[in-house]
Amino acid sequence: MTTTSASAPIFVCDNVSKHYGSLAAVDGMSLAIDRGTVLGIGGPNGAGKTTFFDVVTGVTPATGGRAWFGDTEITGFSSDRICQLGVARTFQLNATFDSLTVRENVEVSALFGREARRLPRLTRTKVLEQAASEALDFVGLADKADQPAARLPVLDRKLLMIAGAVATDPQLLFLDEPVGGLAVHEIDRVMEIVEKIRARGVTIVLIEHVMRFLLALSTKVVIMHQGKILFEGQPSRVADDERVVNAYLGAGASSRLKRYFAAREA
Repeated sequence: MTTTSASAPIFVCDNVSKHYGSLAAVDGMSLAIDRGTVLGIGGPNGAGKTTFFDVVTGVTPATGGRAWFGDTEITGFSSDRICQLGVARTFQLNATFDSLTVRENVEVSALFGREARRLPRLTRTKVLEQAASEALDFVGLADKADQPAARLPVLDRKLLMIAGAVATDPQLLFLDEPVGGLAVHEIDRVMEIVEKIRARGVTIVLIEHVMRFLLALSTKVVIMHQGKILFEGQPSRVADDERVVNAYLGAGASSRLKRYFAAREA
């Protein structure tokens, strides 16, 4: 794990870009994320949100720019090495091993996400078993630990990815659309879990189109458009930004969000 001043940002990226030929999927992203906060990233489909996650978590190499986790530059690091440093993530689409049980999925995450392994084999230890059990209990999947992951419904698959990330003992967690496609009561359950993760002192960056979820949890919000930052600021100010309204929210959603924040402040 990195060690650095508690007042220093936990994550910094400077002019990070990802080009596919002439297309700039991510176009000069620069951010500093304070420890213990929740950064929410929104924006229309194709804005570059997931590509940004892929680049800074080592899934896809950046075309340009640099990134730091604490005082360690992670530019060019592999995704497993970044995870082992303390940066975990989930994915928009299902990223579980359907042929393994729920518990085995989390044990794999703990095994390869905590420290580098020379031999790619699953060796159970009490530490791994305890990490998996605690993570499954944390997200509410302990009673399904021995089920094949293939049998899980959508909500539980999302919770399984979160459990796998939690089992790596992260300091920084990237969540890609953790409530996409869920019902209202399911969204509320994920919201409670994210709040519990934050209460542990984990810094969170999340992508989400469900604005109630995004704005209720976030300390700060970034809205992306065409690979760039269109807005960066307080959640309560998102609906007041004319560029965000025109490019993403629309007048109807903007009005609803204004009423939402007015009710919260009343």
